Amino acid sequence: MLEEAKILDNVKVTEKNTRFLQNIKPYSELIAAIICGILITFGWLLHRFNIIEWSIASYILAYVIGGFAKAKEGIIDTIEKKELNVEMLMIMAAIGSAIIGYWTEGAMLIFIFAVSGALETYTMNKSHKELSSLMELQPEEALRVNAGNEERVHVSELVVGDLILIKPGERVPSDGKIIKGQTTLDESAITGEAIPVSKFSQEEIFAGTVNLTGSITVEITKPSNETLFQKIIQLVQSAQSEKSPSQLFIERFEGTYVKVILSIVLVMMFLPHFLLEWSWNETFYRAMILLVVASPCALVASIMPATLSAISNGAKHGILFKGGVHLENLSNLKAIAFDKTGTLTKGKPTVTNVLIHEEFSNEEILRVIASIESHSNHPLAQAIVQFAKNELHCELFDPESIEDVPGWGVKAFFNNSEWLVGKAGFVGVEEAEIFANGQAKELASEGKTIVFLKKDNHIIALIALKDVVREETKLAIDQLKEKGIYTIMLTGDSQKTAKAIAAESHVDDYVAECLPEKKVEELKNLKNKFNTVAMVGDGINDAPALATANIGIAMGEGTDVALETADIVLMKNDLPKIAEAIHLSKRMNRIVKQNIVFSISVIMLLISSNFLQFLELPLGVIGHEGSTILVILNSLRLLRSR
Repeated sequence: MLEEAKILDNVKVTEKNTRFLQNIKPYSELIAAIICGILITFGWLLHRFNIIEWSIASYILAYVIGGFAKAKEGIIDTIEKKELNVEMLMIMAAIGSAIIGYWTEGAMLIFIFAVSGALETYTMNKSHKELSSLMELQPEEALRVNAGNEERVHVSELVVGDLILIKPGERVPSDGKIIKGQTTLDESAITGEAIPVSKFSQEEIFAGTVNLTGSITVEITKPSNETLFQKIIQLVQSAQSEKSPSQLFIERFEGTYVKVILSIVLVMMFLPHFLLEWSWNETFYRAMILLVVASPCALVASIMPATLSAISNGAKHGILFKGGVHLENLSNLKAIAFDKTGTLTKGKPTVTNVLIHEEFSNEEILRVIASIESHSNHPLAQAIVQFAKNELHCELFDPESIEDVPGWGVKAFFNNSEWLVGKAGFVGVEEAEIFANGQAKELASEGKTIVFLKKDNHIIALIALKDVVREETKLAIDQLKEKGIYTIMLTGDSQKTAKAIAAESHVDDYVAECLPEKKVEELKNLKNKFNTVAMVGDGINDAPALATANIGIAMGEGTDVALETADIVLMKNDLPKIAEAIHLSKRMNRIVKQNIVFSISVIMLLISSNFLQFLELPLGVIGHEGSTILVILNSLRLLRSR
């Protein structure tokens, strides 16, 4: 028993130590930099008291502890790519400083380099924060229901068609549709929207959302590795791994630059002694300063921290970029093409007008038409039923008989009367045109679809429906116009409907009756005219146009094909986020330019000062490494909203 207790205690201690190491791992570079700084201070004090051997030993420890991470990174990178890099320059400069007796300066170089490395790591960790928090929201288990029996299974074991029970307070483990019960869901993990959403039978729900109120039985519609939740994670991962054109250029430039600097340093170790009559000590000293100040640390750090910070900021606000290249290109945008249905509009027909003959009450007619339309799966019928349910406080009824007339409408019989619900051609064109003083024609000119209700031989009601423009659409389009961006709507709808929606949404122009291939053709024309063009869409038919545009932007509730084809995803379906994304892109490019100009200016100033023999090694170290830290701190400003 004692031995078992000891073994158990040892296991607990091991687990505790493992957890401790995992917790401090993200801060290891910062801790190493702090220890390096303490050892430098200790070495300097020992030197002041003339304890030289212990002072040098303290500096050597500072070199090893502070420089280990960067030295390891530089050596591995050099071996893998067979190309010298900035890290190797810093190692050589620190060793060179020690050789000529400048232990403190060499150690300071290592210390500040370690601090800048810790800052870069902090930026990386910050950019991964949204991804990590998302992954933590993914449930590992689900309660599967089979023939009345319940079993707890791993999410990976769920297959399409399985039934699962989700209780109040639990997270949804996989995408599915409700087949029993109703509830309220917190979808903020997916959409970023804090207001809970009510969900009823046959409605879709997404993995990662939280069931707040009722117990629901859900049928799985997607495997756990293909859910919208997983797609978001994959989008963020790909964005963090993909580099922008500017970053790729800097990385290519770095290898050549390092070789040139090493060649110049090698020449400077000898040439000034013979040409300018410098002493050997002064010549080597100036060569070491050149090695320090000419290293492009700040230049290399000018882009990636800024890109990662901007991507992180976007993810936090519901804008997912699939890579730095798309974020960088967004600031050059000159024109945007929009799909209509589901993008500028809500994508679902909504009742806008109800006109009823004065001999009948609104409640009576709405109950009749909703009872008939409840037997149809047509989107217009469903919209009418939903509208009636919101207006009425009584139950619907079943007609005595009902007949669907494809392409025209529905015929029903009850109360010894024949009832027709459908188009003007179904109920009588002439009578339809006369009803309500001819208002049907006026409503149709506004892009609305008209449904008539006829009892026996007389039309007694008219309902107008429209795929209404989103509340935020006008604001989004106006914001883009203020930025000087041309806007155009591409839709498969008729000229009449397209004209009405275009006017209502404030777009500059529209093209009606667009099939997918025509949308692609229009995008090519726009690219020839404006160079950089974006396409915003949500459907399968938009995928070719999204791929053709310089930048494809998908609505978060769009089809899988649209999400996969697009370069940017608006998770909240919030169109004003496009202007926000453009603003973020311009901020990022502005900060990158600031970083590049500043870092090159500092390098040129330090090199000039060194050749004129104004610059001492301590100031060279502070100037060079200080500029790197300032560049990274400047990039971190992109983590803020504005």
